[in-house]
Amino acid sequence: MSRPPSLALFGFGAFGRLLAPLLATETSLVICDPARQAEVVAAGYPSVPPEEAARADILLLAVPLVALPGLLRQLAPLLRPGQLVIDTCSVKEEPARLMQSLLPEAVELIGSHPMFGPASAARGIAGAQLVLCPLRGQGWRRLAAHLRGRHGLRVIIASPEEHDAQAALSQGLTHLLGRAMAGMGPTPRIRTRSFELMMEALSMVTGDAPDVYEAVTGANRHLGPLRARLARALAEEAPAQDRP
Repeated sequence: MSRPPSLALFGFGAFGRLLAPLLATETSLVICDPARQAEVVAAGYPSVPPEEAARADILLLAVPLVALPGLLRQLAPLLRPGQLVIDTCSVKEEPARLMQSLLPEAVELIGSHPMFGPASAARGIAGAQLVLCPLRGQGWRRLAAHLRGRHGLRVIIASPEEHDAQAALSQGLTHLLGRAMAGMGPTPRIRTRSFELMMEALSMVTGDAPDVYEAVTGANRHLGPLRARLARALAEEAPAQDRP
């Protein structure tokens, strides 16, 4: 029986810590995050430098969008033909452009966006959505089948542009609303159940890391027009005496 592919996880932030125990059960996992080396070791995982991590069959990049260009440039001369590189950024058009332009042609590429995080995956990831954007090679087919069969994920195949256009509404506006509602003051004592459910949902994104908020609201070119549409809709629904 062939061995499972080796895997290197780059990044041990909140999302990397969520992924690590899932990945360690099915592959030879190493983690590369020089800034969090002590945390990696304390959690019981092998901590390796970039040069060693770059030898893995699969490289999973769980780093913020702002850190992606530097990491890709560091990895590019270390890679060999046939390896698979996957990013996990919350937007997909810019990571796709970066990976395709900075990494060798012989390396397979997949853009991915797990539509869950530490809060929403607290009870497991079965049934959660994960978007795959095939960029280069056919490895995405095996990966999609594995994620569906092994983890019960609902895998959606999309282009980077399709992902960002839809995520602008489903994720970008959600983060904007979460931030706006959090600034409205203390939760009122007088409230409906619908209000409680809405605030519970928005609280799942208000605790996200600042880099996640910046990516989904600042790096998605499709969000601006949606935000303008929302502002117009709110103005149109306002009572007549409150309209400008």
